[in-house]
Amino acid sequence: MPNQFDVIVVGGGPAGYVCAIRAAQLGLTTAVVEKEKLGGVCVNIGCIPTKALLHSAYVANLVAHDAKELGIEVGAVKTDYGVAMRRSRKVSEQNSKGVEFLMKKHKVTVLKGSAILAPNRTVRVGKDEHQARKAVVIATGSRVKGIPQIGLEINKTTVISSDEALFLESPPKTLIIVGAGAVGCEFADIFNAFGSKVTLIEALPRILPLEDSESSDTVSKSFKKRGMAVHAGAKVKKATLAKDKAALEVETGGKNENIEAEKVLMAAGRAVNTENLGLQEAGVQLTERGFIKVNPATLETTAPGIYAIGDVAGPPMLAHKGSREGIVAAELIAGHHPQPIKYDNVPSVTYCHPEVASIGMTEEQVKERKLDYQVGRFPFSANGRARTSSETEGFVKIIRDKKYGEILGAHIVGAHASEIIHELAVARQNEYTVEEVDLAIHAHPTLSEAIAEAALDSMGRVVHI
Repeated sequence: MPNQFDVIVVGGGPAGYVCAIRAAQLGLTTAVVEKEKLGGVCVNIGCIPTKALLHSAYVANLVAHDAKELGIEVGAVKTDYGVAMRRSRKVSEQNSKGVEFLMKKHKVTVLKGSAILAPNRTVRVGKDEHQARKAVVIATGSRVKGIPQIGLEINKTTVISSDEALFLESPPKTLIIVGAGAVGCEFADIFNAFGSKVTLIEALPRILPLEDSESSDTVSKSFKKRGMAVHAGAKVKKATLAKDKAALEVETGGKNENIEAEKVLMAAGRAVNTENLGLQEAGVQLTERGFIKVNPATLETTAPGIYAIGDVAGPPMLAHKGSREGIVAAELIAGHHPQPIKYDNVPSVTYCHPEVASIGMTEEQVKERKLDYQVGRFPFSANGRARTSSETEGFVKIIRDKKYGEILGAHIVGAHASEIIHELAVARQNEYTVEEVDLAIHAHPTLSEAIAEAALDSMGRVVHI
């Protein structure tokens, strides 16, 4: 007889382990299947170690460029990527062990190994079979991918992914990053701070192509000012790899250019982990783009009793989106009636310096929908707190419906953008207008005052510019 649980979650990343915890809180016997470390990509080779390295990069830049202005005399600044890398691994290990503790605390059984789905909500892990009385939840996440058709297959030496970049002992002297989304821009920031000559290549017309164009332009100018080469609207046509270097033929500005570097870091998208799970045999269908097909209201797949959450269930491929799906899936399985997820209100953050955060529509999207709108902006250069910390780069931009004041979208570039975006996330979740944001008194001096001022600007009432 197979071992029985109420819920079996396949994958122990931010979507899976959160789903398991919530299911256990609701009184369901729960198991998680994980072949690697608990915490998934985010904790072990993604969000957490990358942010640890970004903090090291921030401190390196602060000491090297701003210390004297702040009244601090230092000698020559020497960076050591190996030391920063090992610190990032300690942080990741601590977080992974934290997830292990949470599994024990909530009495969630952890099954180590790879899962294969079988009929009747049965999951095979190695030689053992486990049956879910209520539901199986697929949360297997995603992985980096190369572009083998032009010779850019990840070989882990000259062509690396973010996985390998996180374990380097020293930075390459020269580095080409293919893909200038969040991952590409974050690693550009890191390696530039640690002394690499960075070239950033993006096929779409601008870097951070999913963000508002003003945000993209600000980051591009900042990166170029720091000495990075930024090529947007560029197409990699061919890659030639040698033992100790890579050469890319890149079409940019209507001309072909050859760019060489010690290493190429692939940051041009991710592939979902749907192979070798027995999905077809279990009746689980995929979309045309390769994601698992789910009912967005219930997160259930085409196979009754089998759910999918996180990256495999479709974009946005963000840890916090997956975690919320995990909570909602667990509550639905337990017979509760949770609030539906507002997928148009999932914040997006890029943690490079300056940070970029956004929620809702870009101005380009508002124009495409032919909505009547008003934009409010406030630069951090006019914000008292930003001036005190010499972090005046960037702005807050709020796009509101012209008639009713509804916040259609908000975009922040600057220090701590990742933290202060949530005021606008709460506002949009609760359908507050810009007038209601203004009614909340913002402490002075704070960076958040820029949000209040941008709200005022959208109404034609800005005070401090």
